[in-house]
Amino acid sequence: MSEAVVKIENLVKRYKEVLALDHFNLEIKEGEVFGLLGPNGSGKTTTINCILSLLSYDKGEVEVFGKKMTPDNYEAKRNIGVVMQNVAVFDELTVYENIDYFCGLYIKDKVKRKEYVEDAITFVGLEDFKKFYPKKLSGGLLRRLNIACGIAHKPKLIIMDEPTVAVDPQSRNKILEGIEELNKNGATIIYTSHYMEEVEQICTRIAIMDKGKNLALGTKDELKKMIKNTETIYIEKIDVTKEQLEAIGKINHVYSANVEDGKLQVKCSGGKHNLINVLNYINDNNIPCGRVYSELPTLNDVFLEITGKELRDKEA
Repeated sequence: MSEAVVKIENLVKRYKEVLALDHFNLEIKEGEVFGLLGPNGSGKTTTINCILSLLSYDKGEVEVFGKKMTPDNYEAKRNIGVVMQNVAVFDELTVYENIDYFCGLYIKDKVKRKEYVEDAITFVGLEDFKKFYPKKLSGGLLRRLNIACGIAHKPKLIIMDEPTVAVDPQSRNKILEGIEELNKNGATIIYTSHYMEEVEQICTRIAIMDKGKNLALGTKDELKKMIKNTETIYIEKIDVTKEQLEAIGKINHVYSANVEDGKLQVKCSGGKHNLINVLNYINDNNIPCGRVYSELPTLNDVFLEITGKELRDKEA
């Protein structure tokens, strides 16, 4: 069984009258790509800052690599890489010089550091931009530089806080592929994002938190089994009466039926033949309609049902 790289027990953090973390518990195993999700103000950033020992807290314990995390636990900090959502590089330094500077905070051997810097540049695909200054880089390339600065020293634990915000699809794919490669090479990764499809793609386990509490934890498939919605059926260009809509809502396993702009949405919980049952009713009552399709729940559906909120803006 994999050992815990991060272990948080009964963590409480207050900002005056605001309870940011309410007896929060979390355990992240070695080798995971762990998704940490939550709406604005849920406590994600506070959790990360407590893991890094950048914040004091009122109660609880935080362990990293099996030892209590403290501001002077430099042994642990040398093995942690951080990629925050706000790009943090020096405009006065070139791409190479930036990566060399941040790597040099951990790697003093010049020969080894040069090798690590070159590895990081190749890893994020910035070989053709070594002598460029940050202001000359596109948003996507700047994000890649930010990642290279955070991972150049080859840390065992990497915290990535929304690394793909406002980047083009090509750069996003490059970043996600890079995260998967880092994980294959042995790094444990904590990943936060407001893009649910990214989390579904790369995360092995996911925690959904809100109001400082851990509301749900599991793989994406385990989380999807926790919610009421198991299938949503859509029927376009349909014209149904109020009575017919009520009848559809009473079909076995259907718990919600609504029409908006001529599009019927039927939500089901359980059942194996929901689409057939709904179509049988449509056919039996000679109701004209257009395209018909069904969708299984996504991680976004899980998030909305568990928190009752939408992921929109960045967490403050």
